[in-house]
Amino acid sequence: MKRTDLPIVYSCSGCSSAAQTANSIAIKMDRENVAEMSCIAGVGGDVKSLVRTAKSGRDIIAIDGCVLSCSKHSLARHDVETKHHFVLSDFDVPKKKGVDPDPMLTLHAYNQILDQIRENSTI
Repeated sequence: MKRTDLPIVYSCSGCSSAAQTANSIAIKMDRENVAEMSCIAGVGGDVKSLVRTAKSGRDIIAIDGCVLSCSKHSLARHDVETKHHFVLSDFDVPKKKGVDPDPMLTLHAYNQILDQIRENSTI
């Protein structure tokens, strides 16, 4: 499968532990060829090539660290709907400032997200 056939994953990458957990999960999806990660900051910043990628028609996975859902809202600004949207507080990932992500919580949330995606799609 070509990378361009994979869904695109976007993640929050803010300063909290939950945000960095979301980013870690998206990176893991990219490295394991589950999805191709793209830059949500570029979409939010109206970078034409990155907005074009978001609007390419590929399935979109958005992973947000908290209920603010910055990734989902950045995509919505460009009328891009997600096929899958995950908020890590739904997976018991706490939002803590000045704290690194917990590797065990990251792996647990990653596995739960993959299970939910597989239940609802063909990847």
